[in-house]
Amino acid sequence: MVAKLAAVLRFMAHQSVRLSVAALGFTILAVGVVLLVTPGPGLLVIVAGLAILAHEFAWAAIALEKAKQRAGQARRAAMRRAPRRAQPPGTGNLD
Repeated sequence: MVAKLAAVLRFMAHQSVRLSVAALGFTILAVGVVLLVTPGPGLLVIVAGLAILAHEFAWAAIALEKAKQRAGQARRAAMRRAPRRAQPPGTGNLD
């Protein structure tokens, strides 16, 4: 009887933690989506929400990895397109 009660309490504790993580992750994810259309770091907040959800859900871990890959691609593309800044006089190489 005591073992069954302990098992039920462990199950309830695990599910409450999982539900809390899900609620927090989805809330942050929703805020990130709103920030996509309003001023703010929307993509950064979405990645944070996915990172929280990835602790409990495999689909979120997969989405997080895809988001990281896309962010790396976007960064490399932006670095290729960014104009080179001229260095102030006296700070360049003396080749």
